[in-house]
Amino acid sequence: MDASDIDLTGQVAFVTGGGGGIGRAIALCMADMGADVAIAEVVPERCEEVAQRVAERGRKCLTFPVNVMDADALAAAVEETGKAFGRLDILVNNAGGVSRRGFLDLQPKNWRRHIDLNLVSVLAATSAGVPIMIAGGRGGSIINVTSIEGSRAAPGYAVYAACKAGINNLTRTLSLEFAEHGIRVNAIAPDITITPGIRGNVTGPVDESKWYKPSASAEASVAARVPLGRAGIDAECGRAAVFLASRMASYVTGVILPVDGGSWASSGWVRDSRNDWVLPPEVID
Repeated sequence: MDASDIDLTGQVAFVTGGGGGIGRAIALCMADMGADVAIAEVVPERCEEVAQRVAERGRKCLTFPVNVMDADALAAAVEETGKAFGRLDILVNNAGGVSRRGFLDLQPKNWRRHIDLNLVSVLAATSAGVPIMIAGGRGGSIINVTSIEGSRAAPGYAVYAACKAGINNLTRTLSLEFAEHGIRVNAIAPDITITPGIRGNVTGPVDESKWYKPSASAEASVAARVPLGRAGIDAECGRAAVFLASRMASYVTGVILPVDGGSWASSGWVRDSRNDWVLPPEVID
C-alpha cells in the first residue's frame, strides 16, 4: 500500500448539495485528493464559493445552481458533467434536509417535499450517473449520505427517517445490481455534525464568522450522548467519502458506514454526571 491508493487524480466527482455542510466538505476533500468536481447546489452564492475553493486546489469545478427536487434538472446536470469531462467516476448523493415536526402535524405536501429532497434526488442522480460510469468502462463509486436515523426510531422525523432507511436499502440493493460493472455503492451515516445550517448560516455563502456559538449546556448534552464526546466536523465525513471513493476501499461495497462518534453503537446509553454510561432513567443529575 502507498499514497497512490488514496489518490483521486484524473477522476471526476459529482456532489449533490455540494455548496454547504457535509456536501461542501466532501467536494473539497475530493479536490484535495486530485479529483475534478461538479456540484449541484440550490444557493448560487455557494456554488461560486466552492468553485473558488476547488480552483485554489488546482482542480476544475462545474457548478449547477439547481434545486435537487427538480429531478429533470438534476439528471441534466449529471449528464452535462459527463459530457464536459468525458467521464464520471464518483457520485455523491448528499443533498437532504429536515425540520422536526410530529407526523400528524405534516400534510401531504410536507411528505412529498421530504421524499423528493431526501430520496427521489438520490434516484434521479443515480439513474443519470450510472449509465455514464458503465459507458466509461472503468467502474465507479456511488456514495450516499444517509443518517443513523435511518437505522433507528426517530420521533419527530418520521418521513425523513423513512427516506434514509430507504437509502440504506437502496445502497445495499444497488451494490448487487451494479457489481458486474465494477461500480461500488456505499453510504456514510452521520449523526450530529457541525454544518452552516445548524449554526444559523442558512442562506448566502458559507461564512463561519457569522455562526452562532452553542451554549455550554447544549455542548454538554452532545458530549453526554456521543461516545467521542463532541459533535462531528463536516470534513470527517469528507475524509470517509474519499476513502470509499478510493482504491483503499476497492473491495468495499454495500456498506453503511457510521461517521457518528459512536452514537449508533451507544444505542441509548448516555453519560451521567459521574461520567458513567447508563441507560435512562438511571441518569444521576
